[in-house]
Amino acid sequence: MKNYKFTINGNKYSVEVGDIENNAVNVEVNGTPYKVELETEVKAPVKVKPVVMVNAGAQKSAPAAAPANVKSAPAAATAAGATLKSPLPGTILDVFCKEGDSVKAGQRLFLLEAMKMENNIDAEKDGVIKEVRVHRSDSVMEGDVLVVFE
Repeated sequence: MKNYKFTINGNKYSVEVGDIENNAVNVEVNGTPYKVELETEVKAPVKVKPVVMVNAGAQKSAPAAAPANVKSAPAAATAAGATLKSPLPGTILDVFCKEGDSVKAGQRLFLLEAMKMENNIDAEKDGVIKEVRVHRSDSVMEGDVLVVFE
């Protein structure tokens, strides 16, 4: 069971959501039980791997690089003109790089808190940092550019 607290139009609600079975779920709102029928069957959640989008070069005629699948704590290509984007929404806890820094493959660039977990954002390849676009305590969304490489 999951417990939630809502305030809707100034009214406070304590909601307890039970397990979903077929198309029904038992919900308790401020101590009153309800049986809720869902329109469509809810399927088990699918674990999705984060994807980091990498943009190649600043040339207008050059096509963007294909998305890179990330295996663990996300990293992105750091080839010339590439950007490192946030693989998931969260808060930047620490920044370990600055403009002009030369970075090596595997070097930690950021510490990102997402879903109560700390995630290292590492450089995948060697490169030089052209611009750091986030600071400590910044909130980022999935796909936000964290750093631009030369």
